[in-house]
Amino acid sequence: MYLASGTAGTAGYWSIVYIVIMFAVLYFLMIRPQQKRQKKTASMLNSIKKGDKVVTIGGLHGTVMELTDDTVIVRVNDATKLTFDRSAIRTITSTPEEGK
Repeated sequence: MYLASGTAGTAGYWSIVYIVIMFAVLYFLMIRPQQKRQKKTASMLNSIKKGDKVVTIGGLHGTVMELTDDTVIVRVNDATKLTFDRSAIRTITSTPEEGK
């Protein structure tokens, strides 16, 4: 009788340990990498400067002509300038210093 109640308590303890381990694995495999990507993206968006060559999330390539806190004006060719939200920039392909 004592043995049966002791194993039931131990089984309950181990199920809690498994749940904690599952949450730890979930955190390190899914949540933490996502947070790192968000920080990297925010850093990239804050470092955009006039003259940078960028690619938007839609795949449009251009050069940054003007910046505000929320928007970026991108020159596509000699006659076309388009306005995008800053968050629509996917990558910076080159900076003015790289071109020199």
